Amino acid sequence: MIHKIGIAALISGISAQALKPFVDLVQRRGFKLIRFMDTGGMPSSHTAVVTALTVGVAVYQGVSSPLFGISLIMSLYFIFEATGLRQEVGNQAKVLNEIIETVKETHHFNADELRELIGHTWAEVLGGFALGLLVALLVY
Repeated sequence: MIHKIGIAALISGISAQALKPFVDLVQRRGFKLIRFMDTGGMPSSHTAVVTALTVGVAVYQGVSSPLFGISLIMSLYFIFEATGLRQEVGNQAKVLNEIIETVKETHHFNADELRELIGHTWAEVLGGFALGLLVALLVY
């Protein structure tokens, strides 16, 4: 049987992914079901999952436990990776897509576009944190 920490983490991640097409519908006025399986966007499922995990460890092990310290540090690392490195990769993909588009027009070059929505903004992380915290509080 899966512990409540695992259940909360799964619910948080799936909920975040399920919300993405609807957030896109409101923000961009277009519904794309494929966003359910996509990375990046609002809310951050990465942040929702690690928040639910860390809150669960705090509830069941206490904030003075070594496991909480490990969970907190790994969660912060995960979040900073999603906003830093992965966000930068998305920015580079955007620039490369512009170059590819120019080359396509001038040289009849055919290439697929790179995915630009890979990382998260701090607002998306905050949305994921709020969702993960809410799910954790409901489950625990």
